[in-house]
This record gives sequence, structure tokens and C-alpha cells, in this order.
Amino acid sequence: MANPKSLTSIFTSVVLTLLFSFATAKSPPFHRSVSATSLGLKKEKLSHLHFFFHDIVSGPKPTAVKVAEAHSTNTSSTLFGSIAMVDDPLTVGPEPGSKLVGKAQGIYGSAAQYETGLLMVMNFVFTEGKFNGSTLSMLGRNAVFSAVREMPIVGGSGAFRFARGYAQAKTHTFDLNSGDAVVEYNVYVFHY
Repeated sequence: MANPKSLTSIFTSVVLTLLFSFATAKSPPFHRSVSATSLGLKKEKLSHLHFFFHDIVSGPKPTAVKVAEAHSTNTSSTLFGSIAMVDDPLTVGPEPGSKLVGKAQGIYGSAAQYETGLLMVMNFVFTEGKFNGSTLSMLGRNAVFSAVREMPIVGGSGAFRFARGYAQAKTHTFDLNSGDAVVEYNVYVFHY
């Protein structure tokens, strides 16, 4: 029979060896390089999308509603601190009954104290044609009283995975009494 001291030594050696091997084992890498083709990505292309954004704040069924404001918003000439949540229709033409191609879903807030400027955090969710089910994400400043505003497209999903580009917004109509607006968008995006 084996000596108890030698059994203890063997047991201790095995345990220490196992502990040491676990402690020095490499974890899987945090990142790794992959090829675009391994993700099913083909040649990158540039697409131009043109649509109208209907921001309706008045009436019984508004598509943009104020969800927060600062104490000073009502005394601010720029409505600084006001935040709205939107689910605005995107259509082919400027008329409200024009063919629906998607929705603009997100938030915008008055982010400038001395001139009118909105922070736009918006997803364009497409429901028609070859981009049905795909989205583009826009994040940027909208100086609403400038003739043409440019905001970055920072990503997308579906057909717009890895998208990048820019959106140009141009006010088509704005009703000073109701606050309702129709905005023409030209969006240029690189995607796969």
C-alpha cells in the first residue's frame, strides 16, 4: 500500500497542476478579423432614396408628440429643451395620400438656445419595394430654417447593413399655425 505522505504529495501535485493550467489558459480573443465574404457581403454599392417625411403635430392623430420639456421651454424663442417622439409617414410624394414607403421612427429635440436647431435621432423603417424590412439610422443636427440640411446616416439593418452616408432635408411645406411640416429627403448611402 502507498505511503499516505506520498498520496498526499501526488494529490497536491495534481491539484496544483490543474489549477496552474486553468490559470494560464488563454481566453478566446475579444476580437478577430473576418472577411466581408464570410458574412455574405458582396460588392458595395451607392443608393439614392427620395421620399417625403410628414411631421404632423396637430389634429386628432398626430404623428409627432411632445414627450418632455424643460421649465424654460415655453419662454424660449427656440423651444430649447422640448423633446418629441415621432412615427412619421414616409411617402413617395408630398401629398398626405401619396404611396407610403415607410416610417420615420425616433425622437427629435430642440438642442440650441439661440437659433433653431434640432437633434435628430431617427430610424427610417422601409415597408415597400426591395428595401422592405430594412432600416437606416440617422443621427445629427437639423437646422430647420436652413434651405437644405445635411445629416449623417450612421448605420442600418437588413439591406442596409454596414450603411453609411448622408441625408439632405429640404422643407416642402410648413404650417406656422399648426406646426405641421412636410420635408423632402434625398438620402445617399453606401451599403452591400
